[in-house]
Order: sequence, then C-alpha cells, then structure tokens
Amino acid sequence: MVHDDVMERVTAVVRRGQGGDRATARVELSALWAKVGRRGGDAFHRCVIAHFLADLQDDVREELRWDERALAAVADVTDARAQEFDASLRVRGFLPSLYLSLADDHRRLGDPERAREFLDRARGEIDALGDDAYGALVRSGLENVARALAEGSTARLPSH
Repeated sequence: MVHDDVMERVTAVVRRGQGGDRATARVELSALWAKVGRRGGDAFHRCVIAHFLADLQDDVREELRWDERALAAVADVTDARAQEFDASLRVRGFLPSLYLSLADDHRRLGDPERAREFLDRARGEIDALGDDAYGALVRSGLENVARALAEGSTARLPSH
C-alpha cells in the first residue's frame, strides 16, 4: 500500500462530518474536489470525494449530482489503483453503495421508477460485498430504501 495524503485528509474530513460538523466537512471536501476533481485527476480520489460529498449535501438535487459524479468516476478506477489504498478493495465492491445512493436520491425526489432501477442494479452487485461491517451497512441500506420505496416515503433515511 502507498501512503495517500488525499485519502488521509478525506478520512479525517468524513469523520468530522459524521461527528456533526457537516458544513465544515462539506467546505473541506469541496476544496479537495477543486484540487483533484477535474477530469484527468485521480479517478479513485474523484469517486471517493464525490461519494462522501453527496452525503453532506442539504439539497437532494445536489446530492444526486454528487452521486452521479461518483458513479461516473468509478468507471475509470482500476482494482490496482484502489488496492494502492487498501489491498482488499475491488472496484466492483463500490457499485452496490453507489447504486444504492442513486436509488435513494431518486426515491427522495419522487421518482420511484428510477429508484427501483438503481435498487435493482445495487442488488445485482450485492455479491461483491464482503461479510463485514461495510457489507452489512450497505445491505441494511438496501432494505431500508426498498421499504421506504414500497411505503411511498420520500423522507431522508439514516446514512448508508
């Protein structure tokens, strides 16, 4: 594994946001995005930053835009690049969470058809998840979004 200053900063900022300082975390991740988020920058960094920036948005339309950026970036991430950060990572393992996020965005925007489409895509990649805390979190998120979709709810759910 290679030391990755950007991912070290992302991890610290995400913890800050999860600790309740969402506004500061959003500003700091936005600054990181300005440095690495351009096309031609590191796709792994673009994917991770966009994915976490999505979760820090107050407006679901902005959340959707960031989730779409994360999905676009993952297409250019290789397993080898992801494994420079963590040897256990496989790009396919990112997809259930990315698709789940898009399903939830569309559900909250009142577009159940698109939500179901992305939920189905997430389910189609679920076997890429491990039997670990991350896999359990994503599986739980899938169940929660599916339940909310079945109930017609557009309310924000706990983060997945």
